[in-house]
Amino acid sequence: MTTIKEVAKLAGVSVATVSRALNNSGYVSKDARKKVEAAVKELNFYPNEVARSLYQKKSKLIGLLLPDIANPFFPLMAKGVEDGVNQRGYSLLLGNVEEDLEKEKDYLKIFSQNNIAGVISAVQGNTKDFPNMPFVLLDRVKSNHDFAVHSDDYTGGMMAAEAIVARSPKEIVVMVGPKEVPSSAVRLAGNQKVLQESHLDYQLFQTTSFKLEVAEETAEQFFEKFPNADSVIASNDVYAMAVMKEALKRGRRIPEDFQIIGYDDMPFSRMVYPGLATIAQPAYEIGYKGAELLCDIFEKGFVENSRIQLPVTLKIRESVRKKDENE
Repeated sequence: MTTIKEVAKLAGVSVATVSRALNNSGYVSKDARKKVEAAVKELNFYPNEVARSLYQKKSKLIGLLLPDIANPFFPLMAKGVEDGVNQRGYSLLLGNVEEDLEKEKDYLKIFSQNNIAGVISAVQGNTKDFPNMPFVLLDRVKSNHDFAVHSDDYTGGMMAAEAIVARSPKEIVVMVGPKEVPSSAVRLAGNQKVLQESHLDYQLFQTTSFKLEVAEETAEQFFEKFPNADSVIASNDVYAMAVMKEALKRGRRIPEDFQIIGYDDMPFSRMVYPGLATIAQPAYEIGYKGAELLCDIFEKGFVENSRIQLPVTLKIRESVRKKDENE
């Protein structure tokens, strides 16, 4: 997606001049306006024709795409998006993609046909067919996207590994999230940095989905491959809970025989016993900040901070061993 800075650079004017020209909000010389208009046309910069015109027409619908609403992480995120857009006078139209690229394309067509002002998306499909539709990505964010809100997955991966390393692991297995999810590789990189610096051996278990309905089957496959694993860094809380359940079914004591840490900090993680140690992502805040970012694009034509990273926190609970007597 083209940014206002690129328009300003091509036109040879300041970002403020581009903003005034696009929004008719102040004096712009005739020569500067021509340069801005030419740059906008060459770069196909959407705020000139879409975001500004939609806002002037009072388009008040925003589309939200989620990969799987059955995953407890995404309803929390959706609540943040809903609250954020409602506070700015917009309404939300939800599309549950269910990890299906064709469904994603169908929803995008529906959004476009219904004059949606813009899209907030937690899925990573191809948006090239909709070059003039403003997009903000959430959570599963590629490094080259200009408008995005996500948590600090690299630090989160490090924190999860550090928690396990500090608690006398014997056989460590890292459950890696699906390859098509960008945050999976980032978290793994954080895990590996800590494990390698600690000179500890570890093995990888590659998952192919975050879907709730395959979590228990995945847990069974995990123990078939790693029956002696005693320390697990899981890709999310849903899969961590499924693995913990399977460990208990196999007679493993938690955390004495088997310890595990998840990722996300879903509400059930602290409601069950043993409570699930995890890395807390600010799901609601990710959604809310994404809503603010998209609304700012509509109303201002540009944003100063177009890529927002939020911090994560470590939550130690009963699923991991005590680091020392004082913990």
